[in-house]
Amino acid sequence: MDHPLAHAAFRVSIFIAAIGLGGAALTAVVGVVLLAVPSATSAATAGAKACGKGDVVPSGDGEYLAQNNVWGADTAQCIIVGDRSLTVDVAEHDRPPNGDPAAYPALIKGCHWGKCSTGSGLPVQVARMPGVMSDWASRQVDSGIYNAAYVVWFHRSPVAAGTPDGAELIIWLSSHGGIRPGGVRTATAVPLAGATWNVWFEQAQGRNRIVYQRIGDVSSVQGLDIRAFAMDSVGRGWIRPEWYLIGVEGGFNLWSGGAGNAIERFSVSVDAARLPPAGTR
Repeated sequence: MDHPLAHAAFRVSIFIAAIGLGGAALTAVVGVVLLAVPSATSAATAGAKACGKGDVVPSGDGEYLAQNNVWGADTAQCIIVGDRSLTVDVAEHDRPPNGDPAAYPALIKGCHWGKCSTGSGLPVQVARMPGVMSDWASRQVDSGIYNAAYVVWFHRSPVAAGTPDGAELIIWLSSHGGIRPGGVRTATAVPLAGATWNVWFEQAQGRNRIVYQRIGDVSSVQGLDIRAFAMDSVGRGWIRPEWYLIGVEGGFNLWSGGAGNAIERFSVSVDAARLPPAGTR
């Protein structure tokens, strides 16, 4: 979700109605092909303020990127970037809750529209996806319309200089303002990664959009098993084993307001030693 190229990259269409709608990693090669943001600049960006719609700056010594990512509006937004942290400092959005969000400020590990963090361990092929775990602690304000969610990107090849063409897997942790995922709710109360989830699906922007909506809002997770969600979607036929996981992002979709929301801690580990058992998909 970057700019017009990324229009609807996290376009979780929403409805407020009371009813809900219903193989090995090629990292070395990709690191040469895709644009990496130099880690040498990360020290200068600690505590930096980014206000450009498409601003992307290093975080955590370049192992992560921080994106301002105002793609659905022309209203002002600024973020303050720390070491694997991000604060929404200004957000003057006023988008209606039954349309696309204005922005998705987020932290990224891996690649987003050809911009890549360093040493991420991504991309990895889905069929041989190692353990991918994440911690996230956030501060969420009581006003505005927004959600807090991961966006996990899958591409049909290990190089994604443009729009990812495989799947957009959204792990929806919490929301404020009555918003709901778009698409069709295909399953309810699915036990996964230590919680239960409603599962939504739609095809949009040339890819599959999958939303795992947590039952019971949370502002933090520890040891969230990203691979478990990917494998569940493989089992449902929405992600192909030959595709590639290219990036994991955590942030806030903002429709209205949102200033004061913060990611206080964010990490994603790609553990090559934790490969799935042979024959696992």
